[in-house]
Amino acid sequence: MDGIINIYKEKGFTSHDVVAVVRKTLNQKKVGHTGTLDPDAEGVLPICLGKGTKISELIMSGNKKYRAEVTLGIETTTEDIWGEIISEKEVNFNENEIKNAVLSFIGDYYQTPPMYSAIKINGKKLYEIARKGQEIEREKRLVVIDDIEIISFNPPNKFVIDVSCHKGTYIRTLCRDIGEKLKCGACMSSLTRLKTGVFNIENAVKLDTLKLLAKENRLDEVIIPIDKVLTGYNKTYISQKGDKFLHNGGKVYEYAFLKTENEIKLDDETLVYDSLGEFCGIYKFTMDEEKNLICVKPVKVML
Repeated sequence: MDGIINIYKEKGFTSHDVVAVVRKTLNQKKVGHTGTLDPDAEGVLPICLGKGTKISELIMSGNKKYRAEVTLGIETTTEDIWGEIISEKEVNFNENEIKNAVLSFIGDYYQTPPMYSAIKINGKKLYEIARKGQEIEREKRLVVIDDIEIISFNPPNKFVIDVSCHKGTYIRTLCRDIGEKLKCGACMSSLTRLKTGVFNIENAVKLDTLKLLAKENRLDEVIIPIDKVLTGYNKTYISQKGDKFLHNGGKVYEYAFLKTENEIKLDDETLVYDSLGEFCGIYKFTMDEEKNLICVKPVKVML
């Protein structure tokens, strides 16, 4: 099986647990996830099957949306409510001040990655160092927050936000930074991933549902073809005389193009299909200077 399943990861599962359940349920060896969610977090976790694993990085690089609960007045070792408490302060719950602090993080800002993260420094993951009770200096990283919406205020010390952001943003660190700005400290007390790339929570499938569909031979209802999640690309269809070159993983010249859906632009990537309409991979338009002909050159082959 090749494709992607939009899984709803429930609390208590690690991302690796989800991969193991999917692998066993589908009796499929080649399975991978597209961005870790902590065991206490829930929500969208696209799972790639077979050749779908070739585009896992593309899915992970997509923009994301989260819903998080922020608890003011508490700071922890892990920056979420499940860590060891290191500081507690009284909270002046002023909605206007909270709103101003929260909205100030929209845009680009430099974020210090948490110690409890999988980032490697000198070959060691930060969480491995943190578990030994050690803390080391981390270089700040530029993150991009597209939007933050306050969903609800829940006095005396909680509020809920929706965050639209780019890859590499730590939501628990954002919660901590909001608390620092409010001078009372804060931590994240719940997290749900609402969206990653083209995958939304509304059509995410829980593992129990997946097991039921597998028993009823209805997996085609949830396995999304690889090319259907690759949006924003041109599409190029190859004629029968170009199939041989395509199936051998080589470049295909414009005289073998059957049609392209949009204008050809050099260096742009395109989804390529053979003469039978089978998706073959992501290719790039390029110019063969020797032959003075445009061709498509493989970037990610799915054959």
